[in-house]
Amino acid sequence: MRILLSLLFTLYTSHSTLFAASTAKPNVVIIYTDDHRYSGVHALGGEAVQTPHMDALSEEGVTFHNAYLMGSFSGATCIPSRATLLTGKSTFELHQPGKTIPPNHTTIGEAFQKAGYQTHIVGKWHQDYQSLARSFDSGDTLMGLSAYLVDHYRMPLWDWNISGNYPKKDAYLLEYDKKGKVVRRSLNEKDKRGPTGTETLGPHTSEIFADNAINYISKQKRAKDPFFMYLAFHAPHDPRQAPAKYKAMYPESEIELPPSYARIHPFDNGHIVLRDEELAPWPRTPEIARKELSDYYAIITHLDTQIGRVIKSLKESGQYENTLVVLCGDSGLAVGNHGLLGKQNVYDEDGLHVPLIFAGGVIENKGDNSDALCYTHDIFPTICDMVGIETPGSVSGHSFARILKGKSSIHRKHTYHAYMQYQRAFRKGDYKLIEYVKAPGENKQDGPHIRGSRVTQLFNYKTDPWETVNLAYFPEYEELIEEMRSQMKAEAKRLGDNKGALINYDFDFWESYK
Repeated sequence: MRILLSLLFTLYTSHSTLFAASTAKPNVVIIYTDDHRYSGVHALGGEAVQTPHMDALSEEGVTFHNAYLMGSFSGATCIPSRATLLTGKSTFELHQPGKTIPPNHTTIGEAFQKAGYQTHIVGKWHQDYQSLARSFDSGDTLMGLSAYLVDHYRMPLWDWNISGNYPKKDAYLLEYDKKGKVVRRSLNEKDKRGPTGTETLGPHTSEIFADNAINYISKQKRAKDPFFMYLAFHAPHDPRQAPAKYKAMYPESEIELPPSYARIHPFDNGHIVLRDEELAPWPRTPEIARKELSDYYAIITHLDTQIGRVIKSLKESGQYENTLVVLCGDSGLAVGNHGLLGKQNVYDEDGLHVPLIFAGGVIENKGDNSDALCYTHDIFPTICDMVGIETPGSVSGHSFARILKGKSSIHRKHTYHAYMQYQRAFRKGDYKLIEYVKAPGENKQDGPHIRGSRVTQLFNYKTDPWETVNLAYFPEYEELIEEMRSQMKAEAKRLGDNKGALINYDFDFWESYK
C-alpha cells in the first residue's frame, strides 16, 4: 500500500508540475537590431553574409519575408522605428516624431507589467527618459541617452536608473586595463566622436549587451514571475566595426555587389546630402561599395555570434521552451544600393525592408515562412496575442497571430510608406509606386527662380526585388500608375498624412505634389 501511495503521489506531483509548466505565461525576448536590412540575414536574402545563429532561429520559428517600417519623419530613422515597435502606433501617430512617448501611448513594457511580467531593458534607448522609467522594472547597461561617440568600442554607457535620471556626468566607457580586465572610466571632455576604437581598447557594444542579457537570463531560472526583455543592439549601425577575425572573413576584393549597386543616385530624392550619405565620397565606386559591404557583413556576423550566445543561454537554462523570441531590424540600409549609403529613403533594402522572425519553444509551426505584408508596429499586438495578454487600447497596429498559428496567410492588402516631406511609396500586389517631391526654392540658396521637381518610380517587386528597372517610363503602365496614385492618396487621407500641420516642415508633401 505504501508503494502504491508513493507511486500515486509521484504521478500526481509530476502531472501538477507539467500542468503548471504548460500553463505558465511564456517569457518574451525581443532582439532589436539597428540598420539591419532583410538581406542582412543569410537565410532570408541569400547574400554572402554569414549568420548561422539567426538562420537557426528562422529554422526554429516563423519567418516573415515582407515586414516593413512604415516610414520616418526624422533622418535618424531609428527613433520613429523604435517608437512604432514600443507603442504599436503608426508613423503618423507618433509624437515629435517618436522621440517622446506620451503617457497616453501605452508602451509594450507597460502592457507586460500590467500582465504580471518583470520587464527588463538592455542596450539602446532612443526615446525620452520618462517613458524609459515607466516601461521597465529593471535594466542593465544603456546607451543612446545623450553623449554619443558613434564608436562601438568607445560608446558612452549608463547604468539603469529607476528614477529616469541620466545626467551626462554619470556616463562611462568600458575599457581593458593592462591585464585585460574590463574596467570603467568616466567620460570626459577629451573623448571626441570616433571612430578610433579597436578590439584592443575595450569590449564591443554587441558583446556588452549580450553579456548583460545572459546575466539577466541566468537570474530568472528561479524567478516566480515570467519576464519580458527588450534587448536592443546598436549593431550593425555605423561605424561598421568588428573584431579583425570577422573582417578577415570578407575580403573586399571578393565582395559581390548586389543588382541595385550604382555609383550615384539618378536624381535628387530631396534629402540626398546628410550625415549618413557623407560617410563615403561620391561617386560610390565599386571599391567604396565593396569596402562598405565588407564592413557591414563583418559587424553582422559578429552580432550574430552574440545573438547565438543569448539563445544558447536560454536553452541551457531550460527557459527556451517557454519563451517567445522575436528578432527584428529597425530599418534597412543602402550600403551602396542605388548610389546611397544610408536609410533615408523608401526603397526596400535601402530603407524599409527588415528581417522579422518569431521563434522560441512556444512556436509550433517551426520552419514556416510567410509572405504576408506587415508593419513593425503590428509586432506589439501580435506578441500580446501570442502570450495571452491584453492589447492596450492605444495600439493601432494589427495582430498577425493567426498567421503564426497557421490559421491565415493574409494580413494586409497593401502598405504605405513615407520619408519626411520628400518621398511616399505605395505597395499593392506585385507593384510598388514611389513618388518624390522637391518644393520650389526649398533651400535658401536656390532663390524663388528654382522650380520644384516631381519624380515617379514604379517597380515590379516580384520580378525586380532590388528595384532596378523603373517601369514608370513605359506607356503601358500609365493606367496602373494612375490607379495606384488614386489608392495612395486615399490611404494617405486615411492615415492622416494629408494634414500639413502633422509635421512642422517648410512644405507639405501632398500640397507640393499637386
